[in-house]
Amino acid sequence: MTQGGLKWRVSGGSGDGIDSTSQNFAKALMRAGLHVFTHRHYPSRIRGGHTYVEVRAQSTEVRSRGDGFNFLLALGDSFARNPDDEAYYGDEKLKPLYEHFDDLNEGGIIVYDTGVISEEEAQAVGLDEHAEENNWHVYPIDLRSIAREYGRDVMRNTAGVGVTAALVGIDTSYFEELIQEVMPGEMAEANIKTLQAAYEHAQELDQGHDIEVPEGEHDGEQALMSGSDAIAYASLDAGCRFISGYPMTPWTSAFTVMSQHLPNFGGISEQVEDEIAAAALALGASHAGVKSMSGSSGGGFALMSEPLGLAEMTETPVVLLEAMRAGPSTGMPTKSEQADLEFVLYTSQGDSCRVVFAPGNIQEAYEQTRQAFEYAYDYHLPAIIVYDQKLGGEMRNVPVDFFDREPDPDPGAVLTEDELAEAAHDAAGKFKRYAHDAEDGVNPRSVPGQKGGRFLATGNESMEVGHIAESPENRVIQMDRRMEKLDVIRADLDEGDSSNQTYHGPADAEYGILTWGSQQDTVFEAVDRLEARGSDVKALGVSDLMPYPEDEVRSFLESVEECLVVEMNATAQFRGLTQKELGQFGPRMTSLLKYDGEPFEPGEIVDGFEATIEDQEHPGGNMKIVPAAGD
Repeated sequence: MTQGGLKWRVSGGSGDGIDSTSQNFAKALMRAGLHVFTHRHYPSRIRGGHTYVEVRAQSTEVRSRGDGFNFLLALGDSFARNPDDEAYYGDEKLKPLYEHFDDLNEGGIIVYDTGVISEEEAQAVGLDEHAEENNWHVYPIDLRSIAREYGRDVMRNTAGVGVTAALVGIDTSYFEELIQEVMPGEMAEANIKTLQAAYEHAQELDQGHDIEVPEGEHDGEQALMSGSDAIAYASLDAGCRFISGYPMTPWTSAFTVMSQHLPNFGGISEQVEDEIAAAALALGASHAGVKSMSGSSGGGFALMSEPLGLAEMTETPVVLLEAMRAGPSTGMPTKSEQADLEFVLYTSQGDSCRVVFAPGNIQEAYEQTRQAFEYAYDYHLPAIIVYDQKLGGEMRNVPVDFFDREPDPDPGAVLTEDELAEAAHDAAGKFKRYAHDAEDGVNPRSVPGQKGGRFLATGNESMEVGHIAESPENRVIQMDRRMEKLDVIRADLDEGDSSNQTYHGPADAEYGILTWGSQQDTVFEAVDRLEARGSDVKALGVSDLMPYPEDEVRSFLESVEECLVVEMNATAQFRGLTQKELGQFGPRMTSLLKYDGEPFEPGEIVDGFEATIEDQEHPGGNMKIVPAAGD
């Protein structure tokens, strides 16, 4: 069960304003001094259907969506779907009510709109029985009629917010302020009247529940943002001035933010015909001297495999985003999964020579995106940020001063014309772009138009000036030189002021939990709960996937008797990567896997740990425990 605070879930149909309502709700609570965290669930069908968003709010830092929720605002789906599809998809109108019964915590609140869902229909799906069994407090209210009195049907979500505010004790002034900010005059006035009328109506209701919003206060100004926002802002701060792409959920969010802001920085955004063209265009822009990026989600990124290999062979720097979703093929486009790890590490021909980061939260998304540009342009290789719908779409409050950084216009390892005049050239005057004796594997490059900078760039293995070369000696020298970059980057990461790997819990704990990417903070919340129960456990969230942080992970695994590896896929891909790099620790690692499209809840990780490490009963549900190697 969620520990303290409010866990509000608003549900309805696509087109009912669920997303905008939840964002404004979260922003208002943030402005009231609370820490907030959102989780969005929506269908991948083009014509839409049942959707919901959760907003978790409390006075202390929120790390995850929590377990279940304690307040349901069920608007019902007011957009009538084809009733012939009911055999496949259930009753779409009533789903926003009955599909949430299993997750609503004991003692929770349900407010549902009788203007869409009649009380008879609610009873028919078992509301009364479930409410009695779970001690729920149910409030059937005609939100549609309240909305119609002052405006239009769509304003019933505003009425629902007013009812929520009255039931849990939220000052409506924060909502009124937001309405005035985002809506024009008459519309704002109508929504404020709707909000106030619903609030006054709900104040007259019996409030026998014990759910209330706590008081809170922030130390400084806060911003409500997602991982996609952080990646886009970091790219701009890193000096990126070109992006090319093709829309594909969930990568589209970062692409959209970049496209909105790039023109303000003198940059260019191009939506092209497919993902092959997108990646190739980004390579062309980078070759011409502009910091560039592209990206996609699974299927689209698959088309980028050939340009990705071209970037590795031509040593053209570029940053790529891979926003994972549930596959194979189209799979579940709007659901979270971490099953593209091996694909991102190894796709394209030959041996991989790339940097791959998997940030664990919004702050890390910003930091590691800036690092991706730094390493791509200093070492002339592709750098990939791999994340998922969870990190890309969830919204959290972040201190504004966290982003108070200097921009980085540095083009990386690029020679000036004076330096080119002193550089090695062949007898025909071509620049030895791929010289054999490069320091740390990196030959500083020239850009088109520079005097003395002419060379060939081809997908074939090449001699020093870029002409095709297939001699065994040249091949070994060039391959070794390119691969040396990863050793140098790993050493640089290890020697830096801070690590991209994040530790949580007592250093001398007997047991460990290892995870990567977006599950990190959920694991950390689970560790806090386990410690409170008396378990001796710590956790490590890994972000560096290539080059792999062998020393840090080895030290962590050596320090524990057993380790649970938590990830969202069916084949334990991160555990497999860890065993590939550190095979001797295979017998210590047990996998806790989830691949139903929903992120882990902290309580599930607690249950999985207790079942694995403390030999308790398997928790059941949509989780899979894979024993340690040799068990």
